[in-house]
Amino acid sequence: MPEPVAEARVATRNVERAMVIMIAAMLLLPGIDALAKLLAATVPVGVITWSRFAFQSILLGPAALSRRRDWQVSLWPVHAARGCLLAVTTLLFFAAVRTLPLADAISIFFVEPLLLTLLSAILLGETVGWRRLSAIAVGFIGALIVVRPSYAIFGIAALLPLAAALCFALYLILTRHIAPREDPITMQFWAGLFGFVVMSASLVGGVILDIPMFKPIWPNLAEWLMLAGIGIVATVGHMMVVHAFRRAEAAILAPFQYLEIISATTLGFILFGDFPDLTTWCGVAIIIGSGVYVFHRERTLARAAS
Repeated sequence: MPEPVAEARVATRNVERAMVIMIAAMLLLPGIDALAKLLAATVPVGVITWSRFAFQSILLGPAALSRRRDWQVSLWPVHAARGCLLAVTTLLFFAAVRTLPLADAISIFFVEPLLLTLLSAILLGETVGWRRLSAIAVGFIGALIVVRPSYAIFGIAALLPLAAALCFALYLILTRHIAPREDPITMQFWAGLFGFVVMSASLVGGVILDIPMFKPIWPNLAEWLMLAGIGIVATVGHMMVVHAFRRAEAAILAPFQYLEIISATTLGFILFGDFPDLTTWCGVAIIIGSGVYVFHRERTLARAAS
């Protein structure tokens, strides 16, 4: 077949795979927040965040070291920035979950896909049409229907998930920027290692300045198992995100982030006894619909191009 047609078909398959991987990642990642909420009553938020990056570094260290000959030193500043942004995002959101009701924190954080889409156009030069923006807006409306934020969220505490959303959007922009030319394991190892360094320094500062949120404690066995679970879920989930961003533009993948609410709602029922009502299911249906629309449209456009 002609070379341009073959390349177009490869691009089509890449976009389709990216969307499937992103969907799976978004259904998996809320497990981090559920475990963190379970731990927050007895383990300081700083320790939970530190453990998340410690376990990621340990899990990916051997594989990353085996690839050390391929490390690109020129990208280390970007890796450092990604690690710092992810550490701040995680810390802010864990703090938000402890301070605010989970639904309220999530409702504010869901401004992130819109921020990602807009930043991808400004910083990466990606094309963002009205259909993608509409899908994101519809998904956001569905998320608000699910969580139905109360008036109380518009206080100072609301800055925590809002700041987390901005940091995570910038993290994903950097991920998209280097993902096509960097190994996923190497990317996540460096993100975990730099995040570990940032949080280790924060814990030291917590001891010196006597900040309860950052004062280290020694968890019991059950807490260690949950902390390890956070590290494993975070490592696998963010590896999937990197693989997705290697294959498709940020603006294409942004609407699928709203699918997190489905997993979060399910975990909320299983772990905290929050059974979804009819309004919640209507919101979930809207979220799923926006994701299905983006998936169908991008698949149709890609196949038409091939």
